[in-house]
Amino acid sequence: MKITGVETHLHRSAFTYGAGAQGGGGNLRLSAIDTLLVRVAVEGGLHGWGEGFGFTLAATTRDAVERLIAPACLGQDARDIAGIGALLHRRFHNFGRNGPVGFGIAAIDIALWDIAAKAAGLPLHALLGPAGRRQVPAYASLLRYGDAEAVARNTARAIGAGYRRIKLHEVDMACIRAARAAAPAEVPIMLDVNCAWSDPAAARAFREGVAGMNIGWLEEPIWPPEDFAALAALRALPGCPISAGENLGGPVDFARAFAAGAVDVAQPSVTKHGGLSGLREVQALAAAAGVAVVPHSPYFGPGLLATLHWLAAAEEAAPIEIYFADLATPPYGAALAVRDGQLAVPQGPGLGLEPVGL
Repeated sequence: MKITGVETHLHRSAFTYGAGAQGGGGNLRLSAIDTLLVRVAVEGGLHGWGEGFGFTLAATTRDAVERLIAPACLGQDARDIAGIGALLHRRFHNFGRNGPVGFGIAAIDIALWDIAAKAAGLPLHALLGPAGRRQVPAYASLLRYGDAEAVARNTARAIGAGYRRIKLHEVDMACIRAARAAAPAEVPIMLDVNCAWSDPAAARAFREGVAGMNIGWLEEPIWPPEDFAALAALRALPGCPISAGENLGGPVDFARAFAAGAVDVAQPSVTKHGGLSGLREVQALAAAAGVAVVPHSPYFGPGLLATLHWLAAAEEAAPIEIYFADLATPPYGAALAVRDGQLAVPQGPGLGLEPVGL
């Protein structure tokens, strides 16, 4: 089952996120949301879809796929997912192990798993594990607004849509208090502060400041994200759980984080960290270290679908991250809409959905 073609498609959509004009009210500077779709074709007519990170970097990742990765894939046996991954990582490691080349390799891996499940006539989750969940609970990942009224309004909107977990990207305490007041007390609020503090004392003060607010986790409080000693020192103090992983370089970095005792919750990304194969490797490392895994997945394409199947198969149930933005033209139309706080798992072969119009 040799690979006969690799194509890229840049899907662009206008969007709204409850804050008026895009880029207003916070730190978001997107005029549209871009999703890089990668289609891998094999002998016999099968094809699979993958996604490489993403957003304003999508065109750069696309260039890495077209110039470097795609030519190296042609003629390879699509059934050898691990072998192709090892080949690509070794051949292109000198271009950076955490960046557009790695993101492109992740897209290939997802597509190969899609092909494997289609060839077996099974939904992808059946190849990944036995749990077989038909739906996965979702949490609303709100963009940064920087305005307490907008945070309260959108938190209430997410609760009204059925979400029972909320994530903020706020560092202003007034915004966090506004969200807490807008959500029922039993609804946990997670805080992703995007590596806000190089001073561990500032991170400690922030963590102390949100005590008693039912904070599900504090995500990436330390800059740089690889400062595992500072993360571990923060985690050792009383307070909410610490999560991290989105910006690490792959399973090797996760292993170092676990060895340092840096995190309670690991957050690998299927579009960054080696695709589904990378997620499985991180999961094995996390299980050995006694660390929970809740993947990072603010995506709209195959990356979201692959994460959904992984969570449907996982031994331990965990929620899926849904970017709280309304796309004018989502890659899968309305097929991945969250209903009553749950996301249904497609049951067709492979990922179970095809991008609209492709």
